Amino acid sequence: MKLIIVSGRSGSGKSTALRTLEDAGYHCVDNLPVGLLQDLVQRYANLGHGEVSKIAVCIDARSPGLEQFPELLLQLRETGIDAHVLYLDALSPTLVKRFSETRRRHPLTDQNIDLREAIDMEASILSTVADLANLTIDTTRISGKNLSEQIVHRVIENGGTSVSLLFRSFGFKHGIPVDTDFVFDLRCLPNPHWQPALRPLTGRHEEVVVYLQSQALVNDMFQDIADYLQKWIPRFADNDRVYLTVGIGCTGGQHRSVYVAERLGQHFASQLDQVLVRHRELDKT
Repeated sequence: MKLIIVSGRSGSGKSTALRTLEDAGYHCVDNLPVGLLQDLVQRYANLGHGEVSKIAVCIDARSPGLEQFPELLLQLRETGIDAHVLYLDALSPTLVKRFSETRRRHPLTDQNIDLREAIDMEASILSTVADLANLTIDTTRISGKNLSEQIVHRVIENGGTSVSLLFRSFGFKHGIPVDTDFVFDLRCLPNPHWQPALRPLTGRHEEVVVYLQSQALVNDMFQDIADYLQKWIPRFADNDRVYLTVGIGCTGGQHRSVYVAERLGQHFASQLDQVLVRHRELDKT
Protein backbone atom coordinates (compact mmCIF):
# COMPACT_ATOMS: atom_id res chain seq x y z
CA MET A 1 0.00 0.00 0.00
CA LYS A 2 1.22 3.47 -0.87
CA LEU A 3 0.46 6.34 1.49
CA ILE A 4 1.05 10.01 0.67
CA ILE A 5 0.81 12.37 3.64
CA VAL A 6 0.23 15.94 2.45
CA SER A 7 0.94 18.79 4.82
CA GLY A 8 1.96 22.43 4.82
CA ARG A 9 0.83 25.86 5.86
CA SER A 10 -2.63 27.12 4.95
CA GLY A 11 -2.70 28.63 1.47
CA SER A 12 0.33 26.69 0.24
CA GLY A 13 -1.64 24.45 -2.14
CA LYS A 14 -2.67 21.40 -0.10
CA SER A 15 -6.16 21.30 -1.64
CA THR A 16 -4.65 21.38 -5.13
CA ALA A 17 -2.29 18.54 -4.20
CA LEU A 18 -5.11 16.44 -2.78
CA ARG A 19 -7.29 16.97 -5.87
CA THR A 20 -4.39 15.97 -8.11
CA LEU A 21 -3.84 12.77 -6.13
CA GLU A 22 -7.56 12.01 -6.14
CA ASP A 23 -7.65 12.39 -9.93
CA ALA A 24 -4.82 9.84 -10.08
CA GLY A 25 -6.85 7.24 -8.20
CA TYR A 26 -5.82 7.88 -4.61
CA HIS A 27 -8.42 7.57 -1.86
CA CYS A 28 -8.13 10.99 -0.20
CA VAL A 29 -8.97 12.12 3.33
CA ASP A 30 -8.70 15.79 4.29
CA ASN A 31 -7.83 17.20 7.73
CA LEU A 32 -7.17 13.84 9.38
CA PRO A 33 -6.19 13.86 13.08
CA VAL A 34 -2.74 12.31 13.47
CA GLY A 35 -4.00 9.84 16.03
CA LEU A 36 -6.35 8.27 13.49
CA LEU A 37 -3.70 7.71 10.83
CA GLN A 38 -2.79 4.15 11.81
CA ASP A 39 -6.44 3.16 12.24
CA LEU A 40 -7.34 4.56 8.81
CA VAL A 41 -4.51 2.69 7.08
CA GLN A 42 -5.40 -0.53 8.90
CA ARG A 43 -9.05 -0.28 7.92
CA TYR A 44 -8.13 0.14 4.26
CA ALA A 45 -5.66 -2.75 4.53
CA ASN A 46 -8.37 -5.00 6.00
CA LEU A 47 -10.46 -4.57 2.89
CA GLY A 48 -8.04 -6.94 1.18
CA HIS A 49 -7.74 -8.03 -2.44
CA GLY A 50 -5.97 -4.81 -3.37
CA GLU A 51 -9.22 -2.85 -3.31
CA VAL A 52 -7.43 0.20 -1.93
CA SER A 53 -3.72 0.35 -2.72
CA LYS A 54 -3.20 4.13 -2.76
CA ILE A 55 -4.19 6.52 0.04
CA ALA A 56 -3.55 10.24 0.45
CA VAL A 57 -4.28 12.12 3.67
CA CYS A 58 -3.92 15.78 4.51
CA ILE A 59 -2.65 16.73 7.96
CA ASP A 60 -2.55 20.41 8.91
CA ALA A 61 -1.80 22.55 11.95
CA ARG A 62 -5.28 21.98 13.41
CA SER A 63 -4.61 18.27 13.87
CA PRO A 64 -4.17 17.22 17.51
CA GLY A 65 -1.26 14.95 18.37
CA LEU A 66 1.29 16.30 15.89
CA GLU A 67 4.04 15.50 18.38
CA GLN A 68 3.27 11.81 17.79
CA PHE A 69 3.81 12.06 14.05
CA PRO A 70 7.48 10.90 13.85
CA GLU A 71 6.76 7.76 15.86
CA LEU A 72 3.58 6.95 13.92
CA LEU A 73 5.33 7.41 10.59
CA LEU A 74 8.12 5.05 11.65
CA GLN A 75 5.60 2.44 12.80
CA LEU A 76 3.74 2.58 9.50
CA ARG A 77 6.93 2.08 7.52
CA GLU A 78 7.95 -0.83 9.74
CA THR A 79 4.69 -2.58 8.85
CA GLY A 80 5.54 -2.35 5.14
CA ILE A 81 3.53 0.75 4.24
CA ASP A 82 5.20 2.80 1.50
CA ALA A 83 4.69 6.14 3.25
CA HIS A 84 5.89 9.45 1.80
CA VAL A 85 5.49 12.94 3.23
CA LEU A 86 4.81 15.80 0.78
CA TYR A 87 5.22 19.20 2.41
CA LEU A 88 4.07 22.40 0.67
CA ASP A 89 5.08 25.88 1.71
CA ALA A 90 5.45 29.44 0.46
CA LEU A 91 6.95 32.65 1.77
CA SER A 92 4.85 34.23 4.51
CA PRO A 93 4.09 37.46 2.57
CA THR A 94 2.78 35.32 -0.30
CA LEU A 95 0.49 33.38 2.03
CA VAL A 96 -0.80 36.64 3.53
CA LYS A 97 -1.51 37.95 0.03
CA ARG A 98 -3.37 34.77 -0.95
CA PHE A 99 -5.63 34.97 2.08
CA SER A 100 -6.25 38.66 1.53
CA GLU A 101 -7.26 38.04 -2.08
CA THR A 102 -9.60 35.13 -1.32
CA ARG A 103 -10.99 36.69 1.88
CA ARG A 104 -10.84 33.30 3.56
CA ARG A 105 -10.39 33.10 7.31
CA HIS A 106 -7.16 31.51 8.48
CA PRO A 107 -7.96 28.58 10.82
CA LEU A 108 -5.63 29.85 13.56
CA THR A 109 -6.74 33.49 13.67
CA ASP A 110 -8.90 34.81 16.51
CA GLN A 111 -9.45 38.07 18.36
CA ASN A 112 -5.87 37.92 19.70
CA ILE A 113 -3.98 36.50 16.69
CA ASP A 114 -3.81 38.34 13.37
CA LEU A 115 -3.25 36.77 9.96
CA ARG A 116 0.54 37.19 9.78
CA GLU A 117 0.96 35.88 13.33
CA ALA A 118 -1.19 32.84 12.52
CA ILE A 119 0.81 32.05 9.39
CA ASP A 120 4.10 32.28 11.28
CA MET A 121 2.66 30.18 14.11
CA GLU A 122 1.82 27.42 11.62
CA ALA A 123 5.47 27.07 10.63
CA SER A 124 6.38 26.28 14.22
CA ILE A 125 3.46 23.90 14.77
CA LEU A 126 4.23 21.94 11.59
CA SER A 127 8.01 21.89 11.98
CA THR A 128 7.97 18.23 13.06
CA VAL A 129 6.17 17.23 9.88
CA ALA A 130 8.31 19.50 7.68
CA ASP A 131 11.52 17.97 9.01
CA LEU A 132 10.37 14.50 7.92
CA ALA A 133 9.25 15.49 4.42
CA ASN A 134 10.47 13.33 1.54
CA LEU A 135 9.65 16.16 -0.84
CA THR A 136 9.15 19.86 -0.12
CA ILE A 137 7.68 22.09 -2.82
CA ASP A 138 7.92 25.87 -2.64
CA THR A 139 4.71 27.22 -4.20
CA THR A 140 5.60 30.90 -3.78
CA ARG A 141 6.08 31.59 -7.46
CA ILE A 142 4.23 28.73 -9.18
CA SER A 143 0.63 28.38 -10.31
CA GLY A 144 -1.83 25.69 -9.29
CA LYS A 145 -1.38 24.07 -12.69
CA ASN A 146 2.38 23.99 -12.28
CA LEU A 147 2.02 22.48 -8.81
CA SER A 148 -0.25 19.74 -10.17
CA GLU A 149 2.26 18.98 -12.91
CA GLN A 150 5.09 18.66 -10.39
CA ILE A 151 3.04 16.29 -8.22
CA VAL A 152 2.16 14.16 -11.25
CA HIS A 153 5.77 13.93 -12.46
CA ARG A 154 7.56 13.67 -9.12
CA VAL A 155 5.10 11.80 -6.89
CA ILE A 156 2.52 9.93 -8.94
CA GLU A 157 4.66 8.82 -11.89
CA ASN A 158 7.70 8.09 -9.74
CA GLY A 159 7.51 4.55 -8.42
CA GLY A 160 9.85 5.35 -5.55
CA THR A 161 12.60 2.95 -6.69
CA SER A 162 14.99 5.60 -8.04
CA VAL A 163 15.90 9.20 -7.42
CA SER A 164 13.60 11.86 -8.86
CA LEU A 165 15.96 14.68 -9.79
CA LEU A 166 14.71 18.20 -10.49
CA PHE A 167 16.90 21.00 -11.85
CA ARG A 168 15.34 24.42 -11.22
CA SER A 169 16.83 27.61 -12.61
CA PHE A 170 16.13 30.85 -10.76
CA GLY A 171 17.24 34.45 -10.37
CA PHE A 172 18.95 35.46 -7.14
CA LYS A 173 17.36 38.91 -7.32
CA HIS A 174 13.98 37.20 -6.85
CA GLY A 175 15.12 35.08 -3.90
CA ILE A 176 16.44 31.54 -3.47
CA PRO A 177 13.82 28.75 -3.70
CA VAL A 178 13.25 27.29 -0.24
CA ASP A 179 12.82 23.72 -1.46
CA THR A 180 16.28 23.15 -2.95
CA ASP A 181 18.71 20.52 -1.65
CA PHE A 182 21.69 22.01 -3.52
CA VAL A 183 22.21 25.59 -4.74
CA PHE A 184 24.84 26.53 -7.32
CA ASP A 185 25.65 30.19 -8.01
CA LEU A 186 26.52 31.07 -11.63
CA ARG A 187 26.79 34.84 -11.21
CA CYS A 188 30.56 34.72 -11.76
CA LEU A 189 30.08 33.51 -15.35
CA PRO A 190 29.98 35.68 -18.52
CA ASN A 191 26.51 37.21 -18.77
CA PRO A 192 24.63 37.29 -22.12
CA HIS A 193 22.59 40.16 -20.68
CA TRP A 194 25.43 42.50 -21.65
CA GLN A 195 25.22 41.40 -25.29
CA PRO A 196 22.48 43.62 -26.82
CA ALA A 197 21.39 41.00 -29.34
CA LEU A 198 21.07 38.32 -26.64
CA ARG A 199 19.45 40.40 -23.91
CA PRO A 200 15.79 39.72 -24.86
CA LEU A 201 16.43 35.98 -25.37
CA THR A 202 16.72 33.15 -22.83
CA GLY A 203 19.06 30.25 -22.20
CA ARG A 204 16.82 28.11 -24.38
CA HIS A 205 17.51 30.12 -27.56
CA GLU A 206 20.17 28.79 -29.92
CA GLU A 207 22.03 32.12 -30.05
CA VAL A 208 22.47 32.13 -26.28
CA VAL A 209 23.41 28.45 -26.24
CA VAL A 210 26.14 29.02 -28.84
CA TYR A 211 27.47 32.04 -26.91
CA LEU A 212 27.63 30.22 -23.57
CA GLN A 213 29.08 27.04 -25.08
CA SER A 214 31.98 29.14 -26.37
CA GLN A 215 32.85 30.35 -22.85
CA ALA A 216 35.51 28.24 -21.09
CA LEU A 217 34.33 29.30 -17.63
CA VAL A 218 30.78 28.13 -18.39
CA ASN A 219 32.01 24.73 -19.51
CA ASP A 220 34.22 24.42 -16.43
CA MET A 221 31.30 25.29 -14.14
CA PHE A 222 29.03 22.77 -15.85
CA GLN A 223 31.61 20.00 -15.53
CA ASP A 224 32.31 20.77 -11.86
CA ILE A 225 28.59 20.68 -10.99
CA ALA A 226 28.04 17.50 -12.99
CA ASP A 227 31.01 15.77 -11.33
CA TYR A 228 29.85 16.83 -7.86
CA LEU A 229 26.31 15.54 -8.39
CA GLN A 230 27.63 12.38 -10.06
CA LYS A 231 29.50 11.60 -6.86
CA TRP A 232 26.91 12.53 -4.27
CA ILE A 233 23.52 11.62 -5.75
CA PRO A 234 24.17 7.89 -5.22
CA ARG A 235 25.06 8.57 -1.58
CA PHE A 236 21.71 10.25 -1.03
CA ALA A 237 19.95 7.41 -2.85
CA ASP A 238 21.64 4.91 -0.53
CA ASN A 239 19.99 6.74 2.36
CA ASP A 240 16.50 6.45 0.82
CA ARG A 241 16.35 10.00 -0.52
CA VAL A 242 13.87 9.65 -3.37
CA TYR A 243 13.56 13.35 -4.28
CA LEU A 244 16.41 15.78 -4.90
CA THR A 245 16.07 19.37 -6.12
CA VAL A 246 19.07 21.24 -7.52
CA GLY A 247 18.84 25.02 -7.73
CA ILE A 248 20.85 26.69 -10.49
CA GLY A 249 20.91 30.45 -10.00
CA CYS A 250 22.14 33.51 -11.87
CA THR A 251 21.21 37.17 -11.45
CA GLY A 252 17.87 37.25 -13.27
CA GLY A 253 17.20 33.59 -14.01
CA GLN A 254 16.95 34.16 -17.74
CA HIS A 255 20.21 33.15 -19.47
CA ARG A 256 23.03 31.37 -17.62
CA SER A 257 20.98 29.41 -15.11
CA VAL A 258 18.48 28.33 -17.76
CA TYR A 259 21.22 27.11 -20.10
CA VAL A 260 23.13 25.18 -17.42
CA ALA A 261 19.95 23.65 -15.94
CA GLU A 262 18.92 22.42 -19.40
CA ARG A 263 22.39 21.02 -20.05
CA LEU A 264 22.49 19.24 -16.69
CA GLY A 265 19.04 17.81 -17.31
CA GLN A 266 20.16 16.35 -20.62
CA HIS A 267 23.33 14.99 -19.02
CA PHE A 268 21.57 13.11 -16.20
CA ALA A 269 18.55 12.01 -18.24
CA SER A 270 20.67 9.21 -19.69
CA GLN A 271 21.43 7.91 -16.19
CA LEU A 272 18.19 8.34 -14.21
CA ASP A 273 14.57 7.58 -15.05
CA GLN A 274 13.13 10.69 -13.42
CA VAL A 275 14.89 13.91 -14.43
CA LEU A 276 12.92 17.16 -14.71
CA VAL A 277 13.97 20.69 -15.61
CA ARG A 278 11.97 23.75 -14.55
CA HIS A 279 12.71 27.46 -14.90
CA ARG A 280 11.14 29.51 -12.13
CA GLU A 281 11.43 32.93 -13.72
CA LEU A 282 10.43 31.75 -17.20
CA ASP A 283 7.52 29.67 -15.89
CA LYS A 284 6.04 32.79 -14.31
CA THR A 285 5.48 34.28 -17.74
